[in-house]
Amino acid sequence: MSSRYSYTKLRQIVLRMKDVEEIPTGFTRKHLISEPATIYKGYRFLFDGYPHERFLSILLDAANYVSGMSIVSEGILNSSLVHPREVFAPAMHSLSAAIILCHNHPSGNPEPSSEDIAITRQIVEAGKILGIPVRDHIIFTPDTYTSFMERGLL
Repeated sequence: MSSRYSYTKLRQIVLRMKDVEEIPTGFTRKHLISEPATIYKGYRFLFDGYPHERFLSILLDAANYVSGMSIVSEGILNSSLVHPREVFAPAMHSLSAAIILCHNHPSGNPEPSSEDIAITRQIVEAGKILGIPVRDHIIFTPDTYTSFMERGLL
């Protein structure tokens, strides 16, 4: 695969906040991330009404401002394949200082599964090696969210 192809493909999956003035929730392109509730409020539109699991990463700059986001995978009703290589490729390409993981549970159950916990640990360890920390992993449901950071699971 040529580097030109990989760059083009990567650019297609990364939504850079500089490319949009405002996201549907009223956030501006340089929104400071300070707590999980802010992320839930600002990004739940990406999951509302979506019948399958979707896994994405929010890319942060050194000051914890959102610099972009990447849809890592879209799965089936109750699972989604995720690998650290796909999580960190856009973060490394865009020189992100940190990331926040997000995925939805279409069932409405906000509790993390054993698979959610295992993949999060794997991604956190990969982030330590790469120098790109995982600040949180948030599970979205239509009515609420679960933050791994708030639960002490990170």
